[in-house]
Amino acid sequence: MLRITRPLYQALKQSTGLTGLAVHQNPLPDLTKTYQNTLSLLASIPHSSVYRQGVEALTRHKLNIVQNANGDISMVEQQLNEGQIEQALDIAIDEYKLATKMVEWKAWEPLEEKPEPGQWDYFGQTTSS
Repeated sequence: MLRITRPLYQALKQSTGLTGLAVHQNPLPDLTKTYQNTLSLLASIPHSSVYRQGVEALTRHKLNIVQNANGDISMVEQQLNEGQIEQALDIAIDEYKLATKMVEWKAWEPLEEKPEPGQWDYFGQTTSS
């Protein structure tokens, strides 16, 4: 009886079934590298930044999932719960791109101008300024 392993299945996979999303033949090394690049980039943002704290924790969690999967793509897909592995890679790349923009924008710095009264009030909830 021939058993198709997940790496072999990935190599034989013809389509993701999603328009514009190509099959990635070896996604785990690229996913690991993208998570590591994101963590390196986040290191340039101050520790006090809420964005850094949240994204760093989530990225470390995802990186641990990939590293502990021992090459099992289906386990990574199941634990990440982001769809197919190619979708998880797209999400990781998008997060890296956003982190790049956050560094460029210096989003952790105080606002240059004081916001207009009520600018940050949503759905009847007010915030202190």
